[in-house]
Amino acid sequence: MAEHVEQVERFEVSREIAATPARIFGLLCDPDGHVAIDSSGMLQAADGEAVRAAGDSFVVHMDREALGDLPMGRYDVTVEITRFEQDTLIEWTPTSPDFRPSVNHHFGYRLRPVANGTEVTSYYDWSRIHERYRAAGVFPILQKSALRATLGILARTVEGTAKVNV
Repeated sequence: MAEHVEQVERFEVSREIAATPARIFGLLCDPDGHVAIDSSGMLQAADGEAVRAAGDSFVVHMDREALGDLPMGRYDVTVEITRFEQDTLIEWTPTSPDFRPSVNHHFGYRLRPVANGTEVTSYYDWSRIHERYRAAGVFPILQKSALRATLGILARTVEGTAKVNV
């Protein structure tokens, strides 16, 4: 009898952050905000306006060499917002004409007000990726620890606790 092995195709981590949902959501709608809180080192810069609805998009300049896993070098992706609920939920998928068919992996944040600020849940879902990419065996691209680290940077950024003494 074959043993059933559950295939995990989604990571999710949560953290309470001492800031309002509106403050956090504002940063998550700003293309530069994504670059500022990225723990992977892949996001180098962004171009575009703050997003306001599902269907909005912006460009992110990437550097896959930061992960050291695939020799992809520098490339651009368009971040397409797939779900948007003001101060509550933002989700996106990165797309590129270089990746056809579309990969179809999704990243997002859910925000929930709590007594001392906001519970922020970050998720990465690759359950809907195209079979071409599934067969390549490179997913997940990020580990759960990267989501947790990004939440730490997000907290430091919006709580204003970063101090530098030179």
